[in-house]
Amino acid sequence: MDFVLNDVEARVLGCLIEKEKTTPDYYPLTLNSLCSACNQKSNRHPVVTYEETTVVRGLDGLRDKHLAEKVHLIDSRIPKYRHLLQQRLELSGAETAVLCELLLRGPQTTGELRGRADRMHSFSGLDEVENIMNRLAEREDPLIIKLPRQVGQKERRYMHLLSGGQLGAELPVELPEEDATKKVRDEDARISGLESQVSQMRAEIDRLKRMFDDWKKQFE
Repeated sequence: MDFVLNDVEARVLGCLIEKEKTTPDYYPLTLNSLCSACNQKSNRHPVVTYEETTVVRGLDGLRDKHLAEKVHLIDSRIPKYRHLLQQRLELSGAETAVLCELLLRGPQTTGELRGRADRMHSFSGLDEVENIMNRLAEREDPLIIKLPRQVGQKERRYMHLLSGGQLGAELPVELPEEDATKKVRDEDARISGLESQVSQMRAEIDRLKRMFDDWKKQFE
């Protein structure tokens, strides 16, 4: 991809997609409506409190990347905004819906995506969602990545790559068994080496003490 979104741009883009799908009568969005969408508490992670100036900067960034545009409708004197992601990346409606959820809530499992994105696209089942995720991950420029399984979790989650490929603090992850075994062995070897060094140091200290005692006896 020839663009990388920052956190504000990702939130603004996700909100534009969501409102196009869920409230089409009020789409494109005014700046005020877009601010409210960015700051709403439901279906958002993390919850934010963006000022209008922050949202404007996010819009400017999206417009520079050709992912959003300002429109002037005949029946409105107030400029409105709409996204261009679906056209820009040649996505289906279903693909756009799951990307929207990943933009708004971060990494999620297939089951979570099916339940949450169903308001924007009616999925036939988990198999359809899984196929969509595979298509997005196998593109020439992958749009998502399947994360390693987290400790204590059964299902792996998907993360979008529109903001680049940094996993940041998204992990800890559960190490594969072979890697975990190697890590334990390496730690054991390191501890054993330290114990050996300590033993050698103690032996050297004992030797020096004996030499010092012998030296003192010369003056007794």
